[in-house]
Amino acid sequence: MREKIFRSILNVTIVVLISGLLLFTIVLTHYYSGIQRKQLKDKLSLAALGVEQQGLHYLSQMGEDEDRITWIAKDGSILFDNHADIDKMGNHSDREEVKEAMETGVGSSRRHSITLTRNTVYEAVLLSDQTVLRISMDQISTLALLWGLIQPFGIILLLVVAIVYYVAEKLADQIMQPLDLIDLEHPLEEESYEEMAPFLNQIYHQKKQIKKQGKELDLRKLEFEQVVSHMREGLVLLNTNNQVLSINPAAMEIFQTTEKCIGADILSVERKQKFISAIEKAKEQGHSEIRLEKNNREYQFDISSICTKKGNGGFIILAFDITEQRNAEKMRREFSANVSHELKTPLQSIIGSAELMKTGIVKEEDIPRFIGHIHTEASRLVVLIEDIIRLSELDEEGEIQKEEVSLHQVATEVLLSLREKAEKQKVTLQLKGSQGIIPGVYRLLHEVIYNLCENAIKYNIEGGKVVVKIEDREQQASISVEDTGIGIPLEHQERVFERFYRVDKSHSKKTGGTGLGLSIVKHAVGYHNGKIDLFSREGKGTTVMIWFPKN
Repeated sequence: MREKIFRSILNVTIVVLISGLLLFTIVLTHYYSGIQRKQLKDKLSLAALGVEQQGLHYLSQMGEDEDRITWIAKDGSILFDNHADIDKMGNHSDREEVKEAMETGVGSSRRHSITLTRNTVYEAVLLSDQTVLRISMDQISTLALLWGLIQPFGIILLLVVAIVYYVAEKLADQIMQPLDLIDLEHPLEEESYEEMAPFLNQIYHQKKQIKKQGKELDLRKLEFEQVVSHMREGLVLLNTNNQVLSINPAAMEIFQTTEKCIGADILSVERKQKFISAIEKAKEQGHSEIRLEKNNREYQFDISSICTKKGNGGFIILAFDITEQRNAEKMRREFSANVSHELKTPLQSIIGSAELMKTGIVKEEDIPRFIGHIHTEASRLVVLIEDIIRLSELDEEGEIQKEEVSLHQVATEVLLSLREKAEKQKVTLQLKGSQGIIPGVYRLLHEVIYNLCENAIKYNIEGGKVVVKIEDREQQASISVEDTGIGIPLEHQERVFERFYRVDKSHSKKTGGTGLGLSIVKHAVGYHNGKIDLFSREGKGTTVMIWFPKN
């Protein structure tokens, strides 16, 4: 209360003082501007009389240190100006004060400068020969005047604030001193203010009740905290206004928050509309469930309404980590479906060709073609099985000893091994950039670059090119593989790194693709804590950019 009284006195005084100073400045500015404008009109009258009598001879006697005089012809051209070269001045017939003078005999206007610290005032008069004589002067603005007075104003303000500060502090102490001396342990013994007696009596009885309830509450709180602090599941308690009453360590980790959120709205912890809608649903139906991804993990949130005798007493939110369960189910489901399909297709082709040969339907001269077909499909099966085994190894592989690897050296070896394939496709291979030394596993990095370059050749156009570029930076090295091929449609770009996913299945079958190459790339880059970005335009080509950290 002391602080509030002190601040109130101080704030009111400062506001009144500043308002008075500002009002004084504005009034002074307007008064000064009026005087200047009157003087300007008087000077214009004298100048007009001189021009009427002596013409240009009168104007030529004026110096540049006087107010600016401009003589304007009927067509708006400049006849004379004592501050500027008339040959460089444009036509003035569209100026506000000139137009007004030509229409009514006299005209005036005011224009602000770019810096807004000065105004230029113009007065114009129509002469007997239908020419216009204009005079102008710079006039200080309110803002500029305020800026000029800031030092004296500041000194006055500081002096007044210092005096008011002292007086306000003394007044606040004088008012609060009797209240500060109240002994809350024995409130009935106080006689500071007679008006305080009912209040002190109520404090005494409430103190006794609070003391008793506090002991019971501390015991229950301790029991509750012991239970929830050891829970692996996240637990959040909300009141009816969606304010956080309690949050256990597991929930703080999930929501990336601290105990400071207690007492705040749940929106300060989680802002997703899906989550808020689930709470509203629990208000209506008593219970709701929702799944959300947090910190690269998936959680199931069970939200239940707490029922009391008075109705809804708030909500309890339980969070369960279901990431492993989800991933296992998804991988098992996708793996079973994809492997079954991928193995079934070449096997059916092999069995079909073998059955035709077995029945003798195939002509003697066609047998080599059927055998070649069986060999091709069998080879495709072998490649597919090898890729599946490789992915399984990457999933289960533990920590592998890393060494300093040059991305440039790996890329050189890869392009050398793919040269023959590129020549068949009539694709040009090009390597640019620096060494790109990173800590890594050589064979995994070789697979990454090989798969990217092989894809760039496969899905290129005849006469196209593949450019591999390596860059060194302070904290990371990057490698990009850019091709001029068929590109990837936008709707497929987010899924090309999934296992068995193919953009064009007919083209993949023709080129022998298994749909696992980019998935292997993704796993190997992830093992090196790298990051992949893909840029592609359909019919224009694709660029895959990978960043590897050097630490």
